[in-house]
Amino acid sequence: MVPMAVTADNEHEITTHGRTRLKSMRAVLVALAVTSCLVLVAGIGLFRFAAEVAGHDMPAAQPPVAEGIVVLTGGSERIAGAVDLLAMKRGRRLLITGVNLSTSRRDIRRMSGGNAELFRCCIDLGYSALNTAGNAVETGEWARDHGFTSLIVVTSSYHMPRSLVELGRALPSVELFPYPVTTERFDFAHWWTDRRTATLMAKEYAKYLLALVRIRIATSRLSGVEATVSANGGI
Repeated sequence: MVPMAVTADNEHEITTHGRTRLKSMRAVLVALAVTSCLVLVAGIGLFRFAAEVAGHDMPAAQPPVAEGIVVLTGGSERIAGAVDLLAMKRGRRLLITGVNLSTSRRDIRRMSGGNAELFRCCIDLGYSALNTAGNAVETGEWARDHGFTSLIVVTSSYHMPRSLVELGRALPSVELFPYPVTTERFDFAHWWTDRRTATLMAKEYAKYLLALVRIRIATSRLSGVEATVSANGGI
């Protein structure tokens, strides 16, 4: 068999093909490196988040005292804990935010075990919030209406970091005291040993990150608008 002659065109084609393969391999390696870094950062962030949740999961030695109390719905133990704080006079008034439209005041009182007089005088129900961001908006309006500058925040331990971020955005000048309600259904100190608890932690961490990003974007846009208004001498 006569060997095929290698022409200048063939050499150019081989060289071009080799360079293309090299570029593709480099792109794949860069993508793998970036992905590995992102996974590592996310993993570290998840463990830090879980450590914060586990810290919140420990019962408070002494309940804080504030002007008002807000509880974010999501479990009967949250509402019962908040009503207990009000009964102990740890705050002057309580907001239960995110109440389902089909749930009455009598249903809430029966669920929490609070007395009728306490519900008549000092407990407000908020029906407009559909999520944690909505809870923050509803709480902000309520706190401003009553002139409160400090609030006890009652919710589950895994929900506390995101709740504080959202409430901090809605009430930047209000002091917030976390009062996490523990639940025996989850062991957050050893969350990685149980698939159900690990899944909950991962989902809540993802929601927490999304809340941070959304708030950061909203803050940047507001700063941009304020800078534009200032540059134009006001409106």
